Amino acid sequence: MISQFFVLSQRGDNIVFRDYRSEVAKGSAEIFFRKVKFWKEDGQEEAPPVFNVDGVNYFHVKVVGLLFVATTRVNVSPSLVLELLQRIARVIKDYLGVLNEDSLRKNFVLVYELLDEVIDFGYVQTTSTEVLKSYVFNEPIVIDAARLQPLGPAAIFMQGTKRMPGTAVTKSVVANEPGGRKREEIFVDIIEKISVTFSSSGYILTSEVDGTIQMKSYLSGNPEIRLALNEDLSIGRGGGSIYDYRSSSGSGAVILDDCNFHESVRLDSFDMDRTLALVPPDGEFPVMNYRMTQEFKPPFRINCLIEEAGQLKAEVIIKVRAEFPSNITANTVVVQMPVPKYTARASFELEPGAVGQRTDFKESNKKLEWGLKKIVGGSEHTLRAKLTFSQESHANITKEAGPVSMTFTIPMYNVSRLQVKYLQIAKKSSSYNPYRWVRYVTQANSYVARI
Repeated sequence: MISQFFVLSQRGDNIVFRDYRSEVAKGSAEIFFRKVKFWKEDGQEEAPPVFNVDGVNYFHVKVVGLLFVATTRVNVSPSLVLELLQRIARVIKDYLGVLNEDSLRKNFVLVYELLDEVIDFGYVQTTSTEVLKSYVFNEPIVIDAARLQPLGPAAIFMQGTKRMPGTAVTKSVVANEPGGRKREEIFVDIIEKISVTFSSSGYILTSEVDGTIQMKSYLSGNPEIRLALNEDLSIGRGGGSIYDYRSSSGSGAVILDDCNFHESVRLDSFDMDRTLALVPPDGEFPVMNYRMTQEFKPPFRINCLIEEAGQLKAEVIIKVRAEFPSNITANTVVVQMPVPKYTARASFELEPGAVGQRTDFKESNKKLEWGLKKIVGGSEHTLRAKLTFSQESHANITKEAGPVSMTFTIPMYNVSRLQVKYLQIAKKSSSYNPYRWVRYVTQANSYVARI
């Protein structure tokens, strides 16, 4: 049960505000924003997703730079409210096509209508785009995709040798194309978030993949879809399956620890040929979530060396090597490393001819930050940093620095080797041939190297 829901911009502007129960003061949005902006408790850099101020519980998630917030005075499950906020954001994106400040302001009537159907007197009714279509009748004002910021390589969909920019999915699931027609197409994302911990000598201590197969359908008439995965896919460690599926685990098999499926998925032939049958609901939804802890080849190797270079000085050398093929490029790479608390200054030295790289010393939380616009597979990059201390170190400097952490996005690459072999759509006529777009994306969840 929630009392209020509101959406704030990065500047703190109130874009959407809905008070369901009149239990929390009207100035809660301002209190929330000031608390988040100037969060300094427990030495944390950012406010946690859930916190309490003067008896009011605040829950928030950040989606494309917007803050989706819920408040309540009662003790509700935090995970339930955070999931609700994510689903509200997804439903709004399904209807508006583009989720940003401009689209929310132009479609505020539709957004408020959606909020009234999703939540009634603070209680959730439904977050299904399919169900909401029966109750919501306002047409969205579609934002021109040409006005959006250009998307990077991570926003590229593939269809054979064809490429399609990710702006193709910034369409409303309810609005038609100009001329009243609806382009028949379906988008499938295989998104994997990887967690890897390296020891100080470079060995892998832990490795895990959290993956999801996301689907967004613009097909009229809701035809049945058959989605085929790797034939050598095995579920459950050691070849035995927790679902008692027959598995053909071999040398190159894809072995998942466990998985779950969307309620619309039928598993009639999953045992035999690893195909999923479903009638896709409107909007974006996860077809399958899966987890893998089998050891895999990490996309990056990180080497770090820190040593004293005088009484009040030290030198840090960080090397990052891309272990994936040269035809693949990682982008938005950021490497961070905490340094001793008594570090006063840091100067950086990049490799000769370095392009698209930036360095920064975050003095507030004593971190070195190294940003690389892109890294081509097979390449290696080095950063040297000279640290100046305000006092003499009385301990092993290695114990007071690190670990090195890394965030990145690698389009058209996945470490689990799970693949969509084909996407079959039930034909309504001989000329019916909708567009099918498939995209693979690997992102860092927790990628850490100890010193």
